[in-house]
Amino acid sequence: SANPYATKAGLAMLEKGGSAVDAVIAAQMVLTLVEPQSSGIGGGTFMLHWHEKNKKLTSFDGRETAPQAATSDLFLDKNGQPLHWIDAVVGGKSVGVPGLLASLKMSHEKFGKLPWSELFVPAITLAEQGFVVSPRLDKLLGANYNPGIHKLPEINEYFFPNGKKIQAGDILKNPKLAKSLRSIAKEGVSVFYQGWLAKSIVQKVQSAVISPGLLSLEDMASYKAIERPAVCGDYHQYKLCGMAPPSSGGIAVIQILAQLESFNMAQYQANSLQAIHLLAQSSRLAFADRNKYIAD
Repeated sequence: SANPYATKAGLAMLEKGGSAVDAVIAAQMVLTLVEPQSSGIGGGTFMLHWHEKNKKLTSFDGRETAPQAATSDLFLDKNGQPLHWIDAVVGGKSVGVPGLLASLKMSHEKFGKLPWSELFVPAITLAEQGFVVSPRLDKLLGANYNPGIHKLPEINEYFFPNGKKIQAGDILKNPKLAKSLRSIAKEGVSVFYQGWLAKSIVQKVQSAVISPGLLSLEDMASYKAIERPAVCGDYHQYKLCGMAPPSSGGIAVIQILAQLESFNMAQYQANSLQAIHLLAQSSRLAFADRNKYIAD
């Protein structure tokens, strides 16, 4: 995982006899706390799962969905021009229905071994007792990495208490997240999509101090995770599989490698000019197709 705290949480579930899915859920809940800039219950997920005994590969699509009221001009200004990226991102307008929890719940029902509530214990404990801020989080809060933080009062106060940025090595607590996770652990994901958490999320989005959004309670309640077959292709003697659409990664990686298959890549040193040139050109073609055929 991306953080030692999350790795420890996942390992703890495996040591208790939990499955890979149990470990993933525990790790992901911790990442919500310690790596909020990268992943968490406010976002979405794609997950591939290989069942060794049954020799079966499947995937879980927990991609975020746009509010039903969203239209094609949502991110255009009054003159019909696209907003600058940072202006489009900050605030409530860019918020979709988070799919992570629904997807993890679906995977746990199929492949989990430990009780759902047990998977939340490491994250709740860390949120209440505090965790050591990582150098990465410290770095990403500096140098105006996301100037939008300062425009959103609660987020600003969390990362910049009393106007001073948190530093690597500081102890940071998040009692509000602990309360949310405790509720989801006890009541299940329904509290997130239909209960008090759903109401709180929608209220925050619709009344955001910047770019109030369109997210509704109906959007939250109607979200459904989807189990999908993976997309697979051949590369030399290997069968390579990845996430199918709405992810573009699986198709793009398979296409890049398929185009490179006719070249003897082994003759080039890693990171040599020739190897990078071929990889870059194959990626260029794959991404052209990605943008034309697989985009939203």
